[in-house]
Amino acid sequence: MPTIDSPASDSGKLLEGSFTGTAEFAQLVRDALAHAAREGWSEMVWSDANFEDWPLREKAVIDSLNAWSRRGRKLLLLAKTFDSMQRYQARMVTWRTTWDHIVECRVCKTIDAADFPSALWSPHWVMRRLDLARSTGIAGSEPQRRVLLREELEECKRQSSPGFSATILGL
Repeated sequence: MPTIDSPASDSGKLLEGSFTGTAEFAQLVRDALAHAAREGWSEMVWSDANFEDWPLREKAVIDSLNAWSRRGRKLLLLAKTFDSMQRYQARMVTWRTTWDHIVECRVCKTIDAADFPSALWSPHWVMRRLDLARSTGIAGSEPQRRVLLREELEECKRQSSPGFSATILGL
């Protein structure tokens, strides 16, 4: 049973409340990226163990990212591994290569995949999956929620190293 208080597609606003299931999670990512483009969010942080079930292979998502991408934007990707993204999310890999100057990718191997935060953070709104198996979580724009998630993601970043190069150099 959906727990979305007011779907973003109906009201133009992002979810403030809980979500359940992979379909709702994927739609929430789509809505957030479209909203980021419309509202001109300057910064985003995405975090997931592998980004396997994020809808990053979809044309609509890449269209939103293209609309969002401009001078002064910054995207940080935190993952345990980017192997699945490189294997299954070709559109995202191409976009990442094109926009390398605004994208920073970091690999954090010290955190277990089951404990890795699956989240999207911005200065205006955040989303976090709390149960990866059921793809349930919570989203909102409350300042405390944004600050706590940012602190957790900063800790992941401190434990990480650069990863997922935009180009592969050959000898």
